[in-house]
Amino acid sequence: PEASDVAAARAKLMAKGGAKKAGNARRTRKAPAAKGGTDDKRLQTTLKRLSTNNIPGIEEANMFKEDGTIVHFKHPKVQAAFQANTYVVTGTPETKSMQELLPGILSQMGPESLQYLQKMASLAGASAT
Repeated sequence: PEASDVAAARAKLMAKGGAKKAGNARRTRKAPAAKGGTDDKRLQTTLKRLSTNNIPGIEEANMFKEDGTIVHFKHPKVQAAFQANTYVVTGTPETKSMQELLPGILSQMGPESLQYLQKMASLAGASAT
């Protein structure tokens, strides 16, 4: 094949619509969907390694945040590893304001929460007058 023959063949091919590859495009492999339970399984194996014990009979758990809101768990599953000073609370959390839970949580409140409550009471008293 001479160079002029090759150039003519290329020009003819490009005039037809360009050089195309035969066959289909190569498919990229689709990654399988990640299973959602792997984190939970890993957590359970770690808790077993810490030798956690279930604590039965807990009706509610409250976690007080610095902004005055409370993360409230109704009927949580509570596990404790006393040697590691670790507690695990599982359940469906609800974020609530302190006013929603007020009469029942006074016995659970620490000094920081009581100061917040006094501040809220003074603000409510100031806005009422």
